[in-house]
Amino acid sequence: MAIDENLQKARHSCAHVMAQAVLNLFPGTKIAIGPAIDNGFYYDFEFPEDHKLTEADFPSVEKEMRRILAGNHEFVRKEVSKAEALKLFADQPYKIELINDLPEGETITTYTQDTFTDLCRGPHVASTKEINAQSFKLTKMAGAYWRGDSSRPMLSRVYAVCYAKPNDLKDYLKMLEEAEKRDHRKIGQQLDLFHLDPEDPGQIFWHPNGWQMYVTLQDYMRQKVVADGYLEVNTPAIMPRTLWERSGHWGHYQKNMFVTESEKRLFAVKPMNCPGALEIFKSRTRSYKDLPLRLAEFGHCVRNEPSGTLHGIMRVRGFVQDDAHIICTEEQIEAEVSKFCRLLLDVYKDFGFDKNLLVKLSTMPEDHVGDEKTWQHAEAALAAACKSAGMEYEIQPGEGAFYGPKLEFTLIDALGRQWQCGTIQLDYQLPSADRLNAEYIGSDNQKHHPVMLHRAVLGSLERFMGILIENYAGAFPAWLHFEQAAVVPVSPDFNAYAEKVASELKAVGLRVNAYTDDDNMKAKIKVISSEHKTPYILVVGAKEQEENTVTCRFRFSSQIPQRTFGLEEFKEYALEKTRTHFNGI
Repeated sequence: MAIDENLQKARHSCAHVMAQAVLNLFPGTKIAIGPAIDNGFYYDFEFPEDHKLTEADFPSVEKEMRRILAGNHEFVRKEVSKAEALKLFADQPYKIELINDLPEGETITTYTQDTFTDLCRGPHVASTKEINAQSFKLTKMAGAYWRGDSSRPMLSRVYAVCYAKPNDLKDYLKMLEEAEKRDHRKIGQQLDLFHLDPEDPGQIFWHPNGWQMYVTLQDYMRQKVVADGYLEVNTPAIMPRTLWERSGHWGHYQKNMFVTESEKRLFAVKPMNCPGALEIFKSRTRSYKDLPLRLAEFGHCVRNEPSGTLHGIMRVRGFVQDDAHIICTEEQIEAEVSKFCRLLLDVYKDFGFDKNLLVKLSTMPEDHVGDEKTWQHAEAALAAACKSAGMEYEIQPGEGAFYGPKLEFTLIDALGRQWQCGTIQLDYQLPSADRLNAEYIGSDNQKHHPVMLHRAVLGSLERFMGILIENYAGAFPAWLHFEQAAVVPVSPDFNAYAEKVASELKAVGLRVNAYTDDDNMKAKIKVISSEHKTPYILVVGAKEQEENTVTCRFRFSSQIPQRTFGLEEFKEYALEKTRTHFNGI
């Protein structure tokens, strides 16, 4: 999806206007950075102790912004020397730090509108009249460490949305309202799926309903990868410092690792699975005839994410990836990537995510290992594989990993929101002699280093579960739902038949409960519909008992009319929907 450069300029310019408005209303505020982002912008501030902005002040800030915009002020770019910049921002310590960190000889530019000047590379719109005064809205505040460093001051980040036209803003705000209703944390509580404990940040307590769905999702992926030629493995949760040093993670990722000590040796809880996969590969002599070797692992990883970045089950510290590592030769790269793309499309189709999939090819970054010729070969292989799978892609120049290029797959949910989930990364570094030194015997009877493809379809199961909860608003496809059918007798006289129906459906593998308590039928159906969102509510009475049938009330949102099934007929119907992973009921 192409970026609207004019809109991004307007958003960035509006961020400057917001900073000016805040300084006007809250004198003594220190300003940091204010970039454009998807759907809007933010700006980071440090407010005086006795004069802090809150979300209750947003209307006042918006009013002041509109007053500034009405002045039709030009955005004036100026190049200044380092000395001039330091003098200009003498009372702004965060700007001073940014200036002092600039490379020697770097061109320093400022932008001024009205009475406000900011340190900025730009670009900006020509004038504030290019920003529609009715097309932005301040939305929320959050804490943000200066430069993302938890040892630095915590700043107040003010977010805003901004569009070219007021109607675009209205549509986005409507989407946000709907997203609020679909918040996975709310629905997770409503359906009794999980809970989060503030005393144990970033860890999920799965309840029976949620765990049933989690296991169903994991088993689904397990069946998919086994059928696609993968071998499932499992590697230790805790591995020694020496391994992480050789892999490079100790030097580059240690701050995100939980470290422990035993018998005067340091160990780390694994933040990723890839070193373990290579240790399995290295455990015996391998031949070119063994390649490609596809090792899948539903490995539980733990990362020491800052508590301020955690969000429900979308971003956590403990998670399981549908991870796999394909160890292969260079000649096998294209075929294996193409094969992965087909698997990913097959999986996403079962969730309805295959129609508007976005694919990005990230190419060689400035900081990289390996020669340019190898990179060109790898990038061409990824591109060709993507095309052979019938998928179009965008180039992300310079966004590859330091060890190789990658494909990133972004799905679009029911609200039009984008979620980057699947990825496949091409790695020449980890199997090399400089790292974990993985080798195989080639057809020439000589030792060679393989290539490793890191790949995931869902990403983390936890995050994907969160996406599914919000995408379906809790009304999950029948095959995934924790309660596929609820049997409700019209009166206690038919409790025995209800139990019989439930027992027979359970016997063929369906997830069913019989509601034979003392509540009346309408009350039961109301609870089942609102608190469970069960796909099939099977009402049974005298007629159903006599004819060995069930009267199925489909989930209301499906708008499928009520239907009477023979009991065997319903079994076949429900099992077919489950077997085919039908994206509905």
